[in-house]
Amino acid sequence: MNKAIGLALLVAGVILIVTGYNASQSFSSDLSRFFTGSATNKAMWMLVGGAAAAIAGATLLNRRNL
Repeated sequence: MNKAIGLALLVAGVILIVTGYNASQSFSSDLSRFFTGSATNKAMWMLVGGAAAAIAGATLLNRRNL
């Protein structure tokens, strides 16, 4: 059961990272970066959330059954 949850979190994390990267390269993110110096909040939250989900998933996949 933990392996399935870990795999789902890992896949969801990778998808969020890819989507967040694409959002950070969009025109609206370019405008935000021009005026504020950083990407849009949506892109940043997707990247951070994706990294957290991928780390949690990898941790669950690598844990030994106790």
